[in-house]
Order: sequence, then structure tokens, then C-alpha cells
Amino acid sequence: MAKYILALDQGTTSSRAILFDKAGKPAATAQQEFTQHFPKPGWVEHDPHAIWRTQRDVARAVLDQQKIGAADVAAIGVTNQRETTLIWDRATGEPVYNAIVWQCRRTAPLCDAIRADGFDQAIRAKTGLVTDAYFSGTKVAWLLDNVPGIRARAEAGELAFGTVDTWLMWNLSDGALHITDVSNASRTLLYNIYDGAWDAEILDYLKIPRRLLPEVKPSSAVYGESAVHILGAAVPLAGIAGDQQAATFGQACISPGMAKNTYGTGSFLLLNTGESGVTSDTGLLTTLAWQLDGGPVIYALEGSIFITGAAVQWLRDGLQIIKSASEVEALAASVESADGVYLVPAFVGLGAPHWDAYARGTLLGMTRGTTRAHIARATLNAIALQSKDVLDAMHRDSGITLSALRVDGGAANNNLLMQIQADVLGVPVQRPAVTETTALGAAYLAGLAVGFWPDVQTLAEQWTIERAFEPRMADDERAALVAGWQHAVERAKGWEA
Repeated sequence: MAKYILALDQGTTSSRAILFDKAGKPAATAQQEFTQHFPKPGWVEHDPHAIWRTQRDVARAVLDQQKIGAADVAAIGVTNQRETTLIWDRATGEPVYNAIVWQCRRTAPLCDAIRADGFDQAIRAKTGLVTDAYFSGTKVAWLLDNVPGIRARAEAGELAFGTVDTWLMWNLSDGALHITDVSNASRTLLYNIYDGAWDAEILDYLKIPRRLLPEVKPSSAVYGESAVHILGAAVPLAGIAGDQQAATFGQACISPGMAKNTYGTGSFLLLNTGESGVTSDTGLLTTLAWQLDGGPVIYALEGSIFITGAAVQWLRDGLQIIKSASEVEALAASVESADGVYLVPAFVGLGAPHWDAYARGTLLGMTRGTTRAHIARATLNAIALQSKDVLDAMHRDSGITLSALRVDGGAANNNLLMQIQADVLGVPVQRPAVTETTALGAAYLAGLAVGFWPDVQTLAEQWTIERAFEPRMADDERAALVAGWQHAVERAKGWEA
């Protein structure tokens, strides 16, 4: 019997692989960073070959670490940075252009034109998404319009579009699989989340050939198997989910009303709303969470915050006031408060619930007494306060009052940040024993498909809290902090307009 599930976690700045055992515990982990490309202000690209090469290499590395062969792996699950867009040649597998990353703002003018045309309302009604440069659809349109010669090739069926999951599945299967799952499809701006199909009207409007698009599958199902030369033997390919949906599943937020926040480069909050999509009036996204093989599609409300962990990276690389990201906690803890300083980290615009592509990073409230410690504290406050903005919007849309927030991602290990988060929300923040929940969710989806785990209830029972952070902040102090934050956000909006 195979002893492990292999999760491939392809992120914005690195590719990781984790082997999980039957107890849902990581047995081996490998990670490789890859280069970020910034060809123009606001543009972000990745080399597709670097994405695949690093992901393949870390998959091999964890098998070597654990001294096992591919025969010891029951299945492979993939989770991925979402919305990042690739087009490649079906015959050669060669990309026609770099991957356009979810953070890239190059299609903001096209999104403006769509809104001016009024078509954003149709997109909202069909996809649950706002018309923003964040999503894949306008990136596909940009590629077809700007890379010489590819429109004709796309219309002839010679090219394939995919988000990163599709690119990985294509490469893992040596081109046998051109697929995505419902969670990733729902982030493209092209998929009707209520009809469960690529939307002909949107494709026609954006002039995107249907032949370019992958087949949409459940998030948990056996799709095929890996080519033998990848890992030394064929392994079932059995799970796909976008990173935030995977983290929600890995956090066992399997019942309506359960919510999680993943703190990565950005932060992403998802609230499970069950088998019905809740329409948002507050700028949140209605998205597909997952679908198990033979089961119903599960919906979620999502709020996407573009810059959270990346703000700490900016303290390290841009301001150079810390040498490593881990130093921020001690530096921020060296002062009682930010002393009236606010950082609005709108370096690439503001996401939910503001959706302002023209907002820019703003540092306010400084005096001669402001130190780097106050700026560090303001950065942690900003991460927590942006999350509060989203959770408040979720409450207004769904009527669900949060009783606790489950957290994961790198910055969830920052105890001071988690305490600030509990304080500004006024509810407990729960950190699980296994914080690698994105990869765990992908493992769970793949494992369910091949019978490695018998059912979802078994997974829910495996979830355990490592530490709970209880709110300690007085109501008046919280109100003052939030009011100052809202004032600062207004100052950051529309800067580039």
C-alpha cells in the first residue's frame, strides 16, 4: 500500500512539494524560489519553464528525502497561484509568452473599457467576479492582441490556455491532459459559475476562441497519471484546487459559515456558503470552493487582499529596516503601538472590498518621534486591518457572524500579528497544528479520489488547533484604530487616476 500523498504547491514566488502521511502530517518538504520579472511598472511575469522546472525538481527532492519511490505515492494533488495566465503550443508545449502573473496590472485600461461599456454587469452576474486586471480573462485577451501571430493559431486550435494548474497537469502528463478544476475555472472571468460552463457571451465579447480553453473537472477525481519519466513511475493525478480554495479545504472549513484567512504574499479570506452562491453587494467575490467527484459544487465568498506578506518583504528589501522577514515581530513588539502611524500597502492597488486599481502605497501619521519600530508595527496592523475590512463585508453580504477565524500561511506563525488580528476582529483566531494547509488541501482532494482517506468527516476530525489567540483590546481602542485606518485608506485611493 502506498504510504503518502504528494502535494505540489506552486506559489507566486516559489514551488513547493510536500509528502503527507495518513494522519495528514507533513513527512518531507522541499521548496525552490524562482525569479520574478517586472518588465514595466505594474507588470509582473514568470518564466513558464521556471515554474515547471522548479515544481518537478522539488517533487523529486521530497521522494529522495524520504528515500521512497513513486510507487509509495498513492496520488498527486496540485494547488496553484491562481489567475496567472499562460498560453502554449499544443504540439511542442512551448509557451508563446511569459506567464502573466495575477498581480500584473497591464490590463487595467481594458477593464476600464469593459466597465465603461457596461459589460462588467454581465460578467459579475455570470462569474461572481468584479472586472479587474487580477483575473485571467483580460490577460488572455491581451496576449491574443499583443503577441504577434497567436490569434490565428489560437483560432486554428493550435494553442492551449491554462492557469498554472493546467500548465502543471499538461507537463506532468506529457501533454495528455488539458484540464482545470471548477475552483480555478471560476477565477478566469470566463466561466459561468451557475451554469457550470465556459460562457459563450463573455468569450465572444473578449474575442477568445473556445478551442483555447481546458476541460473543467471536479477538484477531486482521478484525471489520469503522471508520465513515468517525471518521478520514475506513473502516479495517479487526482486533485486540483486554486491555492485559496485548497487552503479552505485543508482547514476543514467544510460547513457553511466556516472561514479561513491565508497570509501569504497577499491575504485571502474565504467563507464557505454551501451549495448556493451568495451575491455580494460589498465588492467581494462569489467563487467556487471545490467539487468532490460525484458531489455538488460548493460556493464561497472571497476577499482578496493583494499585499500583506509582501509588505513585510518591502520593509526588508525596499526600506531595508529589517534583514529578514522573521525580524519584523520582535521589532514591532518593541513599541506598544504604531503611535498613530498607518501604512496602506496599496503597492499594486487595493483589492476587496475597495477594488481600486489606482490606489498606491501610503505611509501616514509620521512625526519626528516615528521610528522603524513604529513602521513595522503599522505594517502588521495593516495586514490585520485589511482582513477586518473583508470580514466586515462578508458579514454584510451573508448575514453570518464570525465566531472564530482559522488562519494559515507564513505570517500565521507571527504571534504578534495573530494577536493583533484577534484584537481588531474581536473574535478568537485559531492556528492549526498543520499550517501548510494549502498543500494539505490539495493532498486531501487527491487522497479522497483514490481512497487514501475514506471521507470528508475523517479529514475534519484530523484538524487540530495548535494555538488560539483571544481578543484583548478594549472596544474604544479598537474603534479608534479602525477609524484611523479608514481615514488612511481614503487618502491612498485614486492616487494614479
